[in-house]
Amino acid sequence: MIFEKEFVSKIQSAITAKDIDFFQKRLHPQKRVPRHFPFASALMLSAHNAKHLNKLDELRAGAVILNLEDGVAPEYKEVALYATAFFLQQADEKFPLLVVRVNPLEEGGEKEIALLNDFYPDAIRVPKIQESTDVQKALALIKEPIFVHFSIETKEALRNLAHLKTDQRIKAYYLGILDLLSDMGIPQSILHIANPTIDYILSKFLIASKATGVHPVSFVYQEYQNLDEFEAWCRYEKEMGFSAKGCISPNQAAIANRIFKEVDIERALYIKNRFEKMAAKGVTGFSDEKYGFIDEPIYKDALNTLKGGL
Repeated sequence: MIFEKEFVSKIQSAITAKDIDFFQKRLHPQKRVPRHFPFASALMLSAHNAKHLNKLDELRAGAVILNLEDGVAPEYKEVALYATAFFLQQADEKFPLLVVRVNPLEEGGEKEIALLNDFYPDAIRVPKIQESTDVQKALALIKEPIFVHFSIETKEALRNLAHLKTDQRIKAYYLGILDLLSDMGIPQSILHIANPTIDYILSKFLIASKATGVHPVSFVYQEYQNLDEFEAWCRYEKEMGFSAKGCISPNQAAIANRIFKEVDIERALYIKNRFEKMAAKGVTGFSDEKYGFIDEPIYKDALNTLKGGL
């Protein structure tokens, strides 16, 4: 935990009372170096819950999404923003990736980004984008070198996905499938494993993201107590080629970490070392008694495994 229990209670009291002055007195902006690395789990955390924020240093998730959007009631959004900034300034390298999910730009997001720029989250996640002009606006608002993530939750964003990456700071897309289905007038009741429409959406999202070098994070499974179904989704999506999933509980994050990190590191290291030794002799395709035929595509797959699939 970051703070002792007594101080956490004071923080929560300030949030409940919407006491922004409590946080302003304690804010001391300092530049952090934003980080990016492959992550298997993206755990959503409401930014107005002091008890949850105080566990940022203990959470076993690859990325934590500090949520200012739909997880926070309108009357608490401003104080949640200041609480987020306060906890960002406590962060060090042992924390998961810290990503702040702001509100849509025209619904308070611009103001939130202006404040967050001075506290250097690892990334800012912008919702409801539709086209490249929205991307450019977000990039102009978010201070370098902070990374940029986007929620893909509109039919326009899905249609334009292959053309949205216009800057190297754009590192991750999150599939907001419930909003996307609603936006397209498709009933959410079709959301189950092996539904052909869902498979098409997942495949299009995955391929378009990967083709442009962006980390695709699959959708949040809302029934957080049904861990068997969540695990089934993770295994299904891993078979499709995904390596990360959105989560809304630590138990979900633990499952996602376990499944998406189940890679044969030993096999990948063997292939890497064997190929490089043979390539040094001018041989880039050969039979191996342990793993069959090894050539350059097999070698590249091993490298992808070793660096987390990115």
